[in-house]
Amino acid sequence: MFKQKYFLNSHKGLTFLAVLAMMAWFGRWENVTAWVYLALHGTYGILWVLKSLVFPDRQWETDKGLGYGLFIWGGLSSYWVAPFLITWLDVSAPPWLIAIAVSLNIFGVFCHFVSDMQKYIQLKYNPGHLITDGMFARVRNINYFGELLIYLGFALLAMHWLPLAILAFFVLGFWFGLMRNKDKSLSRYPEFAEYKKNSKLLIPFLF
Repeated sequence: MFKQKYFLNSHKGLTFLAVLAMMAWFGRWENVTAWVYLALHGTYGILWVLKSLVFPDRQWETDKGLGYGLFIWGGLSSYWVAPFLITWLDVSAPPWLIAIAVSLNIFGVFCHFVSDMQKYIQLKYNPGHLITDGMFARVRNINYFGELLIYLGFALLAMHWLPLAILAFFVLGFWFGLMRNKDKSLSRYPEFAEYKKNSKLLIPFLF
């Protein structure tokens, strides 16, 4: 048995090398979009591993079998479709789209990492209490919103519908289920009903 985080961390940590290998295979050393993608997704993968070491998420500490780990690796590898398309098709995103992707990534990393840090600190030093302030004051899953922005930025750089479809599949097929389960778990707190009424599930001000 292995901790779930080992499968996640190894895949995310290897993203930099995977994208670099794609660039080498297709000879895209002059492709600015590929370099930007490498910088964004590769760095995010490294930061994820560092985050896991400094303030780990409890949900990834559970033990899982090798079969589950291979399933995780297969699913996460679908996110590598975007850099594959960029390097294979020699995609050259316009400067304005690159700027949007970079901005989405910065906002996404902020929302994702800051909220995870807040959750880690509050669960460690103030356990047994519902988190309703700070990053979670208006959005119950602001960390997932951050991930949504991050992967949306990655997908847009490919200028192809497939990475967007893959992201939509993960959000609708997996993330919503996890968020619903979280709401069910938090419903044990008497103040959750009021908190739910005054907050959004995923997207600030909208949903």
